[in-house]
Amino acid sequence: MDGLNWSQACENNKAPILDILRRVLAHKTQVLELGAGTGQHATWFAGHLPHLTWQPTDLHANLPTLAPRCAAYEGGNLLPPLALDVCQHPWPAQVHDAVFTANSFHIMAFSAVAQCFAELGRQARPGTLLCVYGPFNYGGQYTSDSNARFDQWLARQHPDSAIRDFEAVNELARQAGFDLMEDNAMPANNRLLVWGNNR
Repeated sequence: MDGLNWSQACENNKAPILDILRRVLAHKTQVLELGAGTGQHATWFAGHLPHLTWQPTDLHANLPTLAPRCAAYEGGNLLPPLALDVCQHPWPAQVHDAVFTANSFHIMAFSAVAQCFAELGRQARPGTLLCVYGPFNYGGQYTSDSNARFDQWLARQHPDSAIRDFEAVNELARQAGFDLMEDNAMPANNRLLVWGNNR
């Protein structure tokens, strides 16, 4: 695996995320991952959740980063990565019974987050789960000093990047037909939110 792109954050959070996914995805069969990045999550979760077929996706420009690690995966339940931009419709991958994304909503513009939920609302089936990992503000307030510093860093990287307000994202989910099922506290002041489609 030498020479592959690598994220320390993925290494730090993959085990705590797996603990939640192992439980909430126990009876699911297919997962669409949005913004799979380096592929560390895709290969780790596919390897530890062999009952799932895992479909990693990312922007076309990011596939050279994602594809090598996925190609090195030796199991049969990880599909080849697909190029997917949440702002383009329709998506090239189907939404089956679960969707996962990590550390993506604060990177993309909020308008893209809204378009993501709009497409999920069009494609999701009754019972489809949406699992979103990352930092969130609550009541318009940061949950920690480190998140406040991180938000300032994000703003310096790109004016459209920011830690999202939970209430605003939850409203997008509600409009798309998803009800909040779980709000899990995670290490490093992150959350793992789980919504279920009610339509």
